[in-house]
Amino acid sequence: MNQSEVKKAEGKLGILVVGLGAVSTTFITGVLMARKGLAKPIGSSTQYDVIRVGEGADKKYLHYNQIIPLASLDQIEFGSWDVYPQNAFESAMNCEVLKEKDILPVKDELEAIKPMKAAFDKNYAKRLEGDNVKDCKTRWEMVEALREDIRNFKAEHKCDRIVVLWAASTEVYVPVDEKVHYNLADLEAAMKADDREHIAPSMCYAYAALVEGAPFIMGAPNTTVDFPAMWELAEKTKMPIAGKDFKTGQTLVKSGFAPIIGVRHLGLAGWFSTNILGNRDGLVLDEPANFRTKEVSKLSTLESILVPEKQPDLYTDYYHKVRINYYPPRNDNKEGWDNIDIFGWMGYPMQIKINFLCRDSILAAPLCLDLCLLIDMAARCGWYGTQRFLSFFLKSPMHDYTKDEVPVNNLFEQYVMLKNAVREMGGYKADELID
Repeated sequence: MNQSEVKKAEGKLGILVVGLGAVSTTFITGVLMARKGLAKPIGSSTQYDVIRVGEGADKKYLHYNQIIPLASLDQIEFGSWDVYPQNAFESAMNCEVLKEKDILPVKDELEAIKPMKAAFDKNYAKRLEGDNVKDCKTRWEMVEALREDIRNFKAEHKCDRIVVLWAASTEVYVPVDEKVHYNLADLEAAMKADDREHIAPSMCYAYAALVEGAPFIMGAPNTTVDFPAMWELAEKTKMPIAGKDFKTGQTLVKSGFAPIIGVRHLGLAGWFSTNILGNRDGLVLDEPANFRTKEVSKLSTLESILVPEKQPDLYTDYYHKVRINYYPPRNDNKEGWDNIDIFGWMGYPMQIKINFLCRDSILAAPLCLDLCLLIDMAARCGWYGTQRFLSFFLKSPMHDYTKDEVPVNNLFEQYVMLKNAVREMGGYKADELID
């Protein structure tokens, strides 16, 4: 790509976050603190990673912002929607992810971020009780109200560009239905007919964002932009989309450790994963219909890394199970256990145990920043549709299953895709290969 074709990151970048809970307030507070030099954006690839560009005598190692014109942290303007009316300061304090000393220095900025009324349907998140919701009679009214919100925010805050990021709760599972989700005209007809079974509120946010010229990122495992009708809309509006489900704890470990088993040609008999989590996400996932959405996302990781068709002796009929348990005492401090039963030489069994005591929002916040900055960059490059290079940050990478495309879940292959995309956007050769 010729760098002259890339639009510069001029003016303000508005980041509108759906959900103002633990993940969102940790993300927002961290950015505001980093802008003041009071915290470090640790875990962020866009702020820390260094990659090679060029070859031979022309080889050099550069940070992302030395390769591509990323928006700076100072250019970001935050807004949000949430079912609860508390401002970002109140929410950050209530979530108890960050210590008070890491919130108070940006109290004024956080208090200014007051959530707009959410487009919400309690049937999709039964455990949430908020009343800061729009009074919309149909799904199409939701779309129109959200479009107005985006336009108003962009005008009031004098933003040049907007990115919409879903960091809200997991919705109940919505199976893709060819009669509704395969063609844009059918999707729009279902919205106008108020088809609440097939049209989740998250779809209304995504539709509104794309039509208003804003890239959309799905940070939960919801059925939202991962079907043909939304791909058609992204192509029509020339907007990039990404999803789905932030890759933070157990799946990050899984996508990084499973390749070790694969490259050493060890066999897999079973992989049992269980988690305890106590924040709002854990509460919502305690509802079986919502957990089903997450389960589908988490179970998809292994199947494209340890492939039985490629190694039938090693990966045929392994047992893969995922559990999430709501446990309030832990709040945002998620704990994951993995029991991995493998076998080696002559079929002798062995076990691997992994215990990851992590902080869900602390791991998710840098992903939010990277996804927003990079999808904004993609839009300025004229890239649209599914941004597969962002799979590095996501648990269940979007792919065209209608053409039998296999998603890339291997963390190291995803990293190659990310680096090549940054190189290409910066006018360098995308010269790293995935074997």
